[in-house]
Amino acid sequence: MNILRRGRLSIQPDEDIMNFTSSLDADKRIFEADIEVDRAHVVMLKEQGIINAKDCSAILCGLGKIQNEGIASLDTSYEDVHIALEARLIELAGEDTGGRMHSGRSRNDEVATCIRLTLRRELITLMEETHDLVSALLASAGKHHETIMPGYTHTQHAQPTTLAHHLLAHANALLRDIERIKGAYDRTNRNPLGAAAFASTGFPIDRERTTELLGFDSALLNSMDAVSTRDFMIESISCFANIMTDLSRMAEELILWSSSEFGFIELDDRYSSTSSIMPQKKNPDIAELLRAKTGTVHGALMSVLTICKALPYSYNRDLQEATPHLWRAIDAVRASTRMAQGMVSTMKLKKETMRLASDTGFMTATELADTIVRATGIPFRTAHHIVGSIAKTGKTPTLSALNGISLKILGEKLSDRGLSEKAVKEALDPMLNIKKRTVSGGPAPVETKRQIAVIKKKLVESGNEINLIHKKINKAKEKLARVCGQYS
Repeated sequence: MNILRRGRLSIQPDEDIMNFTSSLDADKRIFEADIEVDRAHVVMLKEQGIINAKDCSAILCGLGKIQNEGIASLDTSYEDVHIALEARLIELAGEDTGGRMHSGRSRNDEVATCIRLTLRRELITLMEETHDLVSALLASAGKHHETIMPGYTHTQHAQPTTLAHHLLAHANALLRDIERIKGAYDRTNRNPLGAAAFASTGFPIDRERTTELLGFDSALLNSMDAVSTRDFMIESISCFANIMTDLSRMAEELILWSSSEFGFIELDDRYSSTSSIMPQKKNPDIAELLRAKTGTVHGALMSVLTICKALPYSYNRDLQEATPHLWRAIDAVRASTRMAQGMVSTMKLKKETMRLASDTGFMTATELADTIVRATGIPFRTAHHIVGSIAKTGKTPTLSALNGISLKILGEKLSDRGLSEKAVKEALDPMLNIKKRTVSGGPAPVETKRQIAVIKKKLVESGNEINLIHKKINKAKEKLARVCGQYS
């Protein structure tokens, strides 16, 4: 008889109902975390005198055996991993011993703890993978401080820039993503264990002890909030959605840049496919799939928000449906981050094609207008009018042509107000344009070199934070293993 249903319920659900309610497929993800939570809880129960040393030892030994057997050894007739695991423990240790493990605890606080433990591992790894992607962007940018390329607005040629400047735009966005993930980690790494169903427990448990043994930063303050909130999940998937938006923008550019129309890059063969009928094709399939997986992650966020939006306090079974969306989203974002890192690290850059593209579209128009302002003292809006007028003709701007338009607009020649042919030619030079833009954040080589140094420093700081997180969690694992070894 099902150990959970045998008291209150007299009829077993049929197979169709069990399939509808079961979370065992998704629970595979939290099996190891469940064992870890059980061990910490049992150690705390023994230390608080809630169970005796003999029962503690037997339970810990049983949990070790179950861990070695794996989740496949559990009875799939149970609706979730928690009850299936407890039932297997009772088989091994007997109900008089194994039945004591759940003292002072509910599945509600247990599952919330297991999800947080599992998610925090994924968040740490995602921070590391995003760190690697930013490093790859920096490595490529560092080689292209003077590689001229068109800058775009509205996908139209706008102003000349460098490949370094463009790649650093992506690096900065992803650096903020790392900061967001770290924030989500901080709010995920809080302990709900001890909240029980929602009203805590009359047993004299020690929540600080399980917080310590499981490597949490703190315990959640309110027991009702602890079991019923999934805000940490929503925040994490929101971070994933933001990363995927950034990655999708990068993927779109890689797709465009690898086309014949642009020809700026060639993606490595590992990140490309060919056609089943057109033998000449080299398709950017990995980038396209990355772009599509953004929809998967955005959909997961909308699903979890909708599941949680009107739930009354405290726990409701609806929350079971949120967790698979979390795992689907983290799998997609982690894989996409790795694919982006691989594409950036291995793509071939066609510098000459980029340079030639920078000679079309009159991208130096803004600098020409600025030069006129500096040389003549006329308002920028008037200079904009003059340069826009010559752009409309499609003619190459010369001092003579500019004077002709200026006569019509101002009633005088620009040359009479100090504009020289030399200044016009310099304004039309793309590299001189770029080198003038030394303002913080600009594309001038001296500035992009400074930007790389700043980002590298931030990456070091981020790496140090990740290392501290690893040390704390590893210390807790070692402590739990050591205590379990003493009691088992």
